[in-house]
Amino acid sequence: MKVCVVGVGAIGSWLAGLLAESGADVSLFARGETLSALRANGLRIRRKENERIFRLKASDDPTVLGAQDIVIAAVKGQAMPAVAPAIARLCDTHTSVVPAVNGIPWWFFQMIGVPHSGLSLSSVDPQGVVARAVSPPSVIGCVVHASAWTSEPGVVDVQGEDKLILGEPDGSASERCRKLAAAFGMSVNIVVSGRIRHDIWTKLWGNMTMNPLSVLTGATTGRMLSDPDVRGLVRAMMEEMQALGSAIGLPIAMTPDERMVITRKLGDFKTSMLRDAEAGREIEIGPILGALAEISDHAGISTPYLHAVLGLLRLRENN
Repeated sequence: MKVCVVGVGAIGSWLAGLLAESGADVSLFARGETLSALRANGLRIRRKENERIFRLKASDDPTVLGAQDIVIAAVKGQAMPAVAPAIARLCDTHTSVVPAVNGIPWWFFQMIGVPHSGLSLSSVDPQGVVARAVSPPSVIGCVVHASAWTSEPGVVDVQGEDKLILGEPDGSASERCRKLAAAFGMSVNIVVSGRIRHDIWTKLWGNMTMNPLSVLTGATTGRMLSDPDVRGLVRAMMEEMQALGSAIGLPIAMTPDERMVITRKLGDFKTSMLRDAEAGREIEIGPILGALAEISDHAGISTPYLHAVLGLLRLRENN
């Protein structure tokens, strides 16, 4: 299986390493310092005291890498329009595209039979660039449950590996999902899901509070959940998203307090969004909160707390 990973940051590197370790023909689309580091030193993946180095083909020219069986897009959601033309050049008629992105992806409503079918989200694909470059039938949905950090270009520290969820957007079973799951081997828990949209929605329900509020407060997850007033805001935001999900066919049975218990069990840590903000990187406002606000407006569901935190986060990012 020929697989190209577009976006060789923490998660993209982790996925590339898993596939290369299992024998897939993996290449990397990268630019700038990351590309230079990959060519000079290889892809270095660290787990505690163990480091593995993968010498993989890397280029900033899609034509050099050629048409692929699978293209994994592991970039920030707001960066998808910028890399979409390169993804298109890595594809032919049989290629599957796997967006390993946080938040709501551009394809979320691009299938028949779901509530609000055909809705285009300007918060994640403002000019429709991604939708034109990547046809909906080529997409395999993906949810990543792992924690990794890029300490320097081409070097990734893997902190936690839970599972990788793959699934057809329409919920059907498919041979291509089965083959992709098999390509990862036994080194990570792979789940092939019949409800990938629900999996995406549920993951976002867990991080659409902690990530934005950590940027606004500078606090770790444990500190935020130990403050009763912040905890109240978290609960209110989660209840709004829960009501929105019920209105669009994506109900969540768990209570906000039950989800907060899970977050506490993960430990007291800085969120990925806070780490990005502290490093001066652009944060994922559109896919995490912007999309939820846009969906709620379209569906006519009131979400004042989500909108308020979204506005504060925009001001913080533009300050």
